[in-house]
Formats: sequence, C-alpha cells, structure tokens
Amino acid sequence: MIDEERPTEGPSAGPGSSGPGAPGQLAEAGLEPETEVEGELAGLDVDTPLVGIVMGAKSDMPEMEKAAEELRERGIMHEMRVMSAHREPDTVADYARNARMRGLRVIIAGAGLSAALPGVVAAHTELPVIGVPLTSRRSAAGGLDALLSIAQMPPGVPVACVGIDNARNAAVLAARILAG
Repeated sequence: MIDEERPTEGPSAGPGSSGPGAPGQLAEAGLEPETEVEGELAGLDVDTPLVGIVMGAKSDMPEMEKAAEELRERGIMHEMRVMSAHREPDTVADYARNARMRGLRVIIAGAGLSAALPGVVAAHTELPVIGVPLTSRRSAAGGLDALLSIAQMPPGVPVACVGIDNARNAAVLAARILAG
C-alpha cells in the first residue's frame, strides 16, 4: 500500500519541470540515469514514495506503523509491504532490485527471530537498508536473536541497525539519509 498523504510544502513539479530528478538537472549534477527506463521515469510528474517499509509478517505491522507515522509527520512519502524472506524470497529480491527504479531512496526492513529480511533486501539493492529487529513471543533473549542477525552482516552487504522494536528511529535515520 502506498501512503496517500502528500507533503504540504514545497513547489510542485509540473510538465517540463526542472525539479529534482528532471533529466536536465541530472545531467547538470553530473549524474546519469542508470537505465533508459529510469531516464524516462525521471521526467514524469508523480508523487512517488521515497522510503519503502517492509516487514516479514502482518504481526509486525503495529511496530512498523510507527516508522510510517514518523515519515508521515515529516511529509515523506512511503509505502508499506509485507513479504517474507523465507516464504517469498523471489518477491523480496524483485522488490529490492526494482526499488530504485520505482523512486525509492531508502528501505526500512523489520523482522524478528532469524531476521533475514533486512539482509536479503540489502543483498539485492544498492540503496541504504535500515534493519529493525523485532520481538515476538518466540524471540530469544528479548529480541537479541533478531538484533544480532541484522547487525552481523557479511562484508559487502551493509545493513544499518536500530534498537530492538525501534521502528521510529529507523524512520528518523531514513529522513536524515534523504536530507544528506
């Protein structure tokens, strides 16, 4: 689902705009679209989400909704999806591979137990991935299992990790990445 709230401040980019992401501005900034499709999409006038919020199960929604709430308060467009790294690995890989092309700039991934989701997402995208370790009734040591799974990634597959059940901090970090 895509959050339908739109930021209330800032100029609206219209047809022929030279707003952020417009083809002319990309060239001026010394940036080239990664693909022809991205070049075509850059010129479209649409409000696309900048942050993707993914979680391994519907039961993670109450905690991950806190990230969505923080992003909404900051006027940052986002989307939320439920997908399991174990049950739907191809769906997760496709989501991560296509995230940049769809306009996402940061992905927040929340998961508990083995907490594989953030690492699998990071393995399939160059975008920054922020992992949120989540607790459940089956968590070991109060969520330590998920925390260690997210924090201990192999070289070349970076995942930023916030505190256990701290999706709001993940959204704050995503906002800082977008501002940088």
